Amino acid sequence: MADVTLPQLGETVTEGTITRWFKKIGDSVAADEPLFEVSTDKVDTEVPSPVAGVLSEIRVPEGDTVPVGTVIAVVGAAGSAAAPAPAPATPVVESTPPPVPTPAAAPAPVEQAPAPVASSPTPAAAAPAPVAPAPAAATSGASSSKLLSPVVRKLVNDNGLDVNAIVGTGPNGRITRDDVLDAIDKRGSTPSVTAAPAPAPASTPPTAVASTAGISTPPAAPIKVVPGARDEVVALSKIRQLTGSHMVMSKGVSPHAFSVVEVDYANVDVVRTRAKDDFKSTEGFSLTYLPFISRAVVDALAEYPHMNASFAGDSLIVHRYIDLGIAVDLDYQGLIVPVVRDAGGKRLRAIAREVSDLASRARSKKLTPAEIQGGTFT
Repeated sequence: MADVTLPQLGETVTEGTITRWFKKIGDSVAADEPLFEVSTDKVDTEVPSPVAGVLSEIRVPEGDTVPVGTVIAVVGAAGSAAAPAPAPATPVVESTPPPVPTPAAAPAPVEQAPAPVASSPTPAAAAPAPVAPAPAAATSGASSSKLLSPVVRKLVNDNGLDVNAIVGTGPNGRITRDDVLDAIDKRGSTPSVTAAPAPAPASTPPTAVASTAGISTPPAAPIKVVPGARDEVVALSKIRQLTGSHMVMSKGVSPHAFSVVEVDYANVDVVRTRAKDDFKSTEGFSLTYLPFISRAVVDALAEYPHMNASFAGDSLIVHRYIDLGIAVDLDYQGLIVPVVRDAGGKRLRAIAREVSDLASRARSKKLTPAEIQGGTFT
């Protein structure tokens, strides 16, 4: 008998979600044959069986998320057929918890529903409360017919500005962020006075918040959006949830800077146009701009080695090799970053081959865990 554990699928990956089992209890499995599919914030990949034998037990059903190192299945010897009997009980018991949150999630909208009903009708005690903030809302970004971006609308509402009094300098007279900041500057300290009534709308029901297209409430009152009859609720994949969490974490850990440099690509375009037909007939895939960019990055890192480094406390670890990460789009469902190993010693054609191969296998979920970790520069 051999335990099958959830492997480490990236340096920062701590858990994974089993999305699919390719074998059923009692099925024979060969060594290195795909056994299950797992989803993490780094990769959706098929994991091969570490041993050959018969799948005698599945301890983690599809849809469950478990930490790295958890025993998720047991593979027995080829003759062991008695073990499959008790196994079904485990998946059935463990698969019941997921439906429990569904009823729990349903009451939340039900609780929110009465709140909007209380605020929308004018009769009874509900009428006096909305009357006070109404004048401010009438000229706020929330109720204005002008087209405003979420950032601009938030600035207008947070500072109690009359959107109709702001002259837009953007395309077609659209109000920009700078226009709002100018209006705030002109008012001097006044915004802090008029902004005082703003917390009143915080008591507005969640549905009212949702209808203002992303206007954030004060920190004490988190936004709760209740889906309506015409909305579609799409569960976020594991890769999307954890990508968001890691990006927020990254903001707090690493200093961020944004730099834009204009580059003349005329000569690169001439070379690519001249070589692309012959390249495709020889290699079997198209020559894109990415290999040119990759090779240029490699040359730049050789000249500026401190850009090919990692922070470790109060030290800088300079990598004397270049493992180049290439971001691959997974059909708009997330990004994955496979790594071109030792890119510093590879010419453009070799880099192009690896990029094409890694991107193709990333989209078909054929990458191995080792191929998506250890990059020194992305």
